[in-house]
Amino acid sequence: MSRLSNRTAFVTGAAMGNGLGAVKAMARNGARVVLADKNEIVFDTASALQSEGFDVLPVLMDVTDKAGIEEAVQKAVGHYGGIDILVNNAGVSILTRFLDMTQDIMDLHFNVNLFGVWNCCRAVLPHMVRQNYGKIINISSVTGQFVSDEGYTAYGTTKSALIGLTKCLAVEFAPQHINVNAICPGYIHTPMVDDTARQTDPANPQRVIDSLAQNIPLKRMGTPDEIGDLVAFLASGESSYITGSVIVIDGGAVIPETGVVGV
Repeated sequence: MSRLSNRTAFVTGAAMGNGLGAVKAMARNGARVVLADKNEIVFDTASALQSEGFDVLPVLMDVTDKAGIEEAVQKAVGHYGGIDILVNNAGVSILTRFLDMTQDIMDLHFNVNLFGVWNCCRAVLPHMVRQNYGKIINISSVTGQFVSDEGYTAYGTTKSALIGLTKCLAVEFAPQHINVNAICPGYIHTPMVDDTARQTDPANPQRVIDSLAQNIPLKRMGTPDEIGDLVAFLASGESSYITGSVIVIDGGAVIPETGVVGV
């Protein structure tokens, strides 16, 4: 049997990037997967996965909409009978210096990156408690908790807060055999990273990508599939004694003290 056979996963921000990496890895490991995303491309993504033989269910959902989340969760439970794994991946990042930050930009980061995770946990945890089992994997970031650059105040603050939420939930729900962990990616080559590169250097975003990769000890960015492999491990029984942990996956980028890696 595959390590996730007979398990149902619910993934936010699932249409592309790290969310899609998580979906594919868990599906390959035998899980049934609900793809939740506010972008209608999620239906095309699900169709492509179904054509490969994977059991997936697409749902349109915005993590800032509590009623919409409840509806999506109930649809998932009705279709598959329950939810065993929750991957909170949906997130936003808009580069803005602190004194230039508008209330709308700040609110967007908090509402999606932090309260969106809160909302999804509130909707899914009662089902996990009833079945006395669950795995929650929150996609945080190295930004805020370990490193930062100009313009990441809102993003880094919300991603750091997500680590606190992870640890608190891990303690509170340990008696119900629910493991809660956080993954902190560094630079993973996703559409969000491409967007950030375009914000940084609209004329030559590839220069930004190449420069970032050069300063990573492994000399490359990670891939969504590599994030997915880590998610699949944390979603499996192999991680049964891991909870409240914060796992960095960044190619060693947070290690160099000067920020400069040898030529």
